[in-house]
Amino acid sequence: MKTNGPKRDYTVDMFKPGDAAGVTQLFRDVYGDGYPVKMVYDAEQLVSAFKNGDYIPVVARTPEGRIVGYTSLYRSAPHGGLYEVGLSLVLQEYRRTPIAGLMFRRCAKIAPTVPGLDALFCEAVCNHTFTQRAAVTFKHIETAIEIDLMPAGAYEAEQAASGRVSVLNMFRTFVRKPHVVHVPGVYEDYCRYVLAGFDDSRTVSVSADHLPSGVQTGLSSRVFDFAQLARVTVSGAGADFEEVFDAEEKRMRAAQCTLIQVWLKLSWPWIGVVADILRARGFFVGGILPRWFGEDGFLMQKALVRPNWEGIDLYTDRAARLLDFIKNDWEKTQAADRP
Repeated sequence: MKTNGPKRDYTVDMFKPGDAAGVTQLFRDVYGDGYPVKMVYDAEQLVSAFKNGDYIPVVARTPEGRIVGYTSLYRSAPHGGLYEVGLSLVLQEYRRTPIAGLMFRRCAKIAPTVPGLDALFCEAVCNHTFTQRAAVTFKHIETAIEIDLMPAGAYEAEQAASGRVSVLNMFRTFVRKPHVVHVPGVYEDYCRYVLAGFDDSRTVSVSADHLPSGVQTGLSSRVFDFAQLARVTVSGAGADFEEVFDAEEKRMRAAQCTLIQVWLKLSWPWIGVVADILRARGFFVGGILPRWFGEDGFLMQKALVRPNWEGIDLYTDRAARLLDFIKNDWEKTQAADRP
């Protein structure tokens, strides 16, 4: 597909190994050396990931072979059938063209042909609305906001952010899987709002169970030093959850993290107790992550410094409503366990 750019024609096409050097240059042009996924600066790694099928990239290419846009489908969630549309960027001088939308369109066409793919999601940055608009056009639905996910330093090259950058989680279902979700009572209204506008059906049950004595708490954590970010996946939550989690959070603080994210499972009838424990420690709602574990996940998050609320730019009224829920919950939890 050829379209007129601001200076010349460009074509949106599947990645070819010969594009790799152009992709690395595109990331340097837009982000300098600050992009957190360092693979994008290594042409050999890009080609290897493409040949292995780990990444399914799409590019915008000029007739001269310059790469002016890039995005990719890849697995990044615990469930192998959930793919992310990410690593998306467009060269500054081409941002008033349809490139972002055309790349998303190509990804939407590819997705149903990928074996085992159930759903797509993207983390649309909130320091501008370009990616959000493209995702909405191709039927991605807002379900969560990761507050202050990216450090401002990642955007220094373009001076595109005045502080940390939040991302809007947007999902699209391809293979439906209706199922029961157990939601924390304190977040019932939020969850019903999110799910009422989603593209797959859920039966909502308000969590009422106690933590099970026969289940051992299991956590896995990862610290991203460049972003001062810790991500904690809770694979199981039992009666020892408070003790186990407190020890893990202490380790996160010692690592100088300013943001801690926790992934929970909406398949637990006792998730309400877990959410209450986290809220008492200053965690607040992030939102629902459909199909994150095969079944749905639930994000809670804790900012150890005041979030950059003023830097969040949202495209839709639905996204703004989610932010209202989230900021209100943050305000309610501020008295809890502040440093």
